[in-house]
Amino acid sequence: MRAALIVATVFAAAQNASRAAETTIRLGNTAPYSGPASAYGTIARAEAAYFQMLNDQGGINGRKIEFLTLDDAYSPAKTVEQTRKLVEQDDVLAMFSSVGTAPNISVQKYLNAKRVPQIFVSSGATRWNDPGHFPWTVGFNPTYELEGKLYAQYILKTKPDAKIAVIAPNEDAGKDYVRGFKEGLGEHINQLVSETTYLTADPTIDSQMVTMRESGADVFFAEATPKFAAQAIKKAASMGWKPLIILPTVSNSFSAVLEPAGLENSIGVVTGLYLKDPNDARWADDPALKDWFSWMQKYQPNASTGDLFNVQGYTVAQIMALVLKNCGDDLSRDNIIRQTKSLDGVEMPLLLPGIKVTVDPDNVTPIRQIQMARFDGKSWVLFGDVLGEK
Repeated sequence: MRAALIVATVFAAAQNASRAAETTIRLGNTAPYSGPASAYGTIARAEAAYFQMLNDQGGINGRKIEFLTLDDAYSPAKTVEQTRKLVEQDDVLAMFSSVGTAPNISVQKYLNAKRVPQIFVSSGATRWNDPGHFPWTVGFNPTYELEGKLYAQYILKTKPDAKIAVIAPNEDAGKDYVRGFKEGLGEHINQLVSETTYLTADPTIDSQMVTMRESGADVFFAEATPKFAAQAIKKAASMGWKPLIILPTVSNSFSAVLEPAGLENSIGVVTGLYLKDPNDARWADDPALKDWFSWMQKYQPNASTGDLFNVQGYTVAQIMALVLKNCGDDLSRDNIIRQTKSLDGVEMPLLLPGIKVTVDPDNVTPIRQIQMARFDGKSWVLFGDVLGEK
């Protein structure tokens, strides 16, 4: 009797989702609008604004997009609660671009068991690229392992005698970054002279910063979320510690990291980019960024045009819109995941030249490349070649 009840419940939910898809496309999302990682809430706000623009233009294939985004404060327990609500009460067709590694891990098994697409996860954890175990999950960001490996290789190439310090959050995201970074160091692992962690709930990382400075490191990989990345840059400056600082792609926002850290303190910081920086003068005449600025002025007039998270939200929403358009009238969850995994070398207007979106059944990481950039006090300045998987 219990099994029959479960089947009936699942069938009823599928019917509700199907009926909703006749007139609307309902997408679910969780994001930290509050809490220690609230800077990432910008991504979801940008996505909501992009879908509003599409709705104003008539929607997709005659259907409006209903984007249901809920605050989880970057707390996995809250993510579970909010995701279950979106799936079981709101009957969303898919979970789209939910933010954070630990939050998404907390619902990955649940969503896959329910056969609900968990797509374009706003995180670069390696576990999103595991279609064998999690066929309903597709990532978005370059994997943290790949990114960490590329930074280590860059250090060895440009500062072969470097003494390196690393800080990372004590969670899966940080472990992925550090694992890739150590792989990139290879036989030079002894050049890693200080390795420390922090908890997202910590108020500061001041004590860790003192420890790393005292190690004698002259290169510092600040693998941290925006709040702590800003703290790291500012604290290094106040201590008179002047290492080469490397920031990850998840924390290179002008307005969420560099401005709070002090632009003068951020000069010379290096990062990896896969999106066009709206502050970079090289894109002043770029038609795609002109369109983005116009969109920002109309749909997000109070948001920062210097925040790369607004570029990311806009871009990933564009990709989601492409998937939905490709679905045609078949808005089943099976077809949504099928179309998501059929993106092949797609060029998006705000991705850097040479970086394309590719998802295939065996590799479900859409963005697989970055290009190095250095902050000059005003914007990120690109240098070198596009790095990563071809």
